[in-house]
Amino acid sequence: MGIWFKDYNLEAVNSMGKESMTGLLDILVTELGEDSLVGTMPVDHRTKQPFGLLHGGASCVLAESLGSIASNLVVDGSKYAAVGQCINANHIKSARSGLVTGYCKAIHLGKSSHVWEINIYNEDKALVCVSRLTMAIFEKR
Repeated sequence: MGIWFKDYNLEAVNSMGKESMTGLLDILVTELGEDSLVGTMPVDHRTKQPFGLLHGGASCVLAESLGSIASNLVVDGSKYAAVGQCINANHIKSARSGLVTGYCKAIHLGKSSHVWEINIYNEDKALVCVSRLTMAIFEKR
């Protein structure tokens, strides 16, 4: 169970985003670790820029999606919600096709904020993007 509020299965986690950007871009969580999660996104016509490379904004969408999912799995969803507050991304290498995989690990889990590091790799296991995401945690009204 690790850092997660309760035991989640991948089917339940992936169903949460079907009607949002994660569903539109086929972002899938593929692994839940003790304090991390892993997810993939296809590199295709939806996620490429005009030169045929993975769009940097798409890398940010993958990073923020994974961090947002992770934060919302950490908190009691009946009382709290987590939303992105700040994202930083360094684009290191390109991807032209296949899947990119994001590895999301907790750096800080506080009462009012979470910080996640998300490293994205192409299918050749080359680092594509390094991202840090801060999530704001707030009590639902």
